[in-house]
Amino acid sequence: MSRVPGTPPGAPPVTLPRLGFVGVGWIGRRRMGALARSGAAEVAAIVEPSEERARLALAEAPGAVLAPSLEALLASGVDGIVIATPSALHASQAEAALARGKAVFCQKPLGRTAREVARVVRAARRADRLLGVDLSYRYTEGMQRIAEALRAGEIGPVYAVELAFHNAYGPDRPWFYDARFSGGGCVMDLGTHLVDLALWALDFPEVTGVTSRLFARGAPLEDPDRAVEDYAVARLDLATGATIQLACSWNLPAGRDAVIRATFYGIRGGLSFSNVNGSFYDFVAERFDRTSRRTLCGPPEAWGGRALVAWAERLAAGVRFDPECGRLVPAARAIDAIYGRDKRPGVGEAS
Repeated sequence: MSRVPGTPPGAPPVTLPRLGFVGVGWIGRRRMGALARSGAAEVAAIVEPSEERARLALAEAPGAVLAPSLEALLASGVDGIVIATPSALHASQAEAALARGKAVFCQKPLGRTAREVARVVRAARRADRLLGVDLSYRYTEGMQRIAEALRAGEIGPVYAVELAFHNAYGPDRPWFYDARFSGGGCVMDLGTHLVDLALWALDFPEVTGVTSRLFARGAPLEDPDRAVEDYAVARLDLATGATIQLACSWNLPAGRDAVIRATFYGIRGGLSFSNVNGSFYDFVAERFDRTSRRTLCGPPEAWGGRALVAWAERLAAGVRFDPECGRLVPAARAIDAIYGRDKRPGVGEAS
């Protein structure tokens, strides 16, 4: 870690973590920019095979150096790495970094299956290093307000949750459409956020049953290990007696750029988080009481890099392994069950 310039004489040293970024495409570069502006850490090095993407990233972090490989980055003395590479690489790169004693922050999904996710969590526990995943919607003001209200019992016991993430476009990188590299289609890309939001907001109740339907180009998907879905619906039954229903898609003719929402129904009202006018970035949180509604918070809000900044601040504070990351595994098991991998031993099981 590096000492923060301007620390008053005689004051305890304040240090910033030195971080390396592995992959600085659109999302990686946006997260790196948010971190650099926050001052929560030093962007020390970058690994990026594309000369154009590397040039753009170095312009945002002029103090960083370009490392030729992940191995070279891990040997460079960084305190942690931020992974924003194709999904197939996430688990192996995270494990390699943790084995070298580096903290890890990874784009979702942490792994393509629950087995991969559990492997990384075990590696973080062995290394006693901080592990984080960019489940960014948790850090919006709207979802923070809703989670606080749910945990305070403001709408009473929750019996139903309805979520949707429909993207009128599809990913622009070919690997997203290859199940071997992506681990799945719109469920892995978008549904991961929905499952996480529901389980996190409800304080991770046990999932006791999952049913789902996956579609590709309007037809039922026969084998999700060979092709990817562009539309999916799923139901998750919880040990509390509540049920979660979710739908997600790519290229849906939804009449707007995106439909994003998470609504929680309790016996004394409802709480809803939804995007505004099809935006990918603007959200409103509302409280429902029968036929009336009340706004809890709304746009504008710069939330995109908060998950990474919060992780970096914890790293600077000396936080090491956090058992809370173990909750990534049951969420990954739910995704496995949506794909039917839980019914094929050895495919996605987390043992």
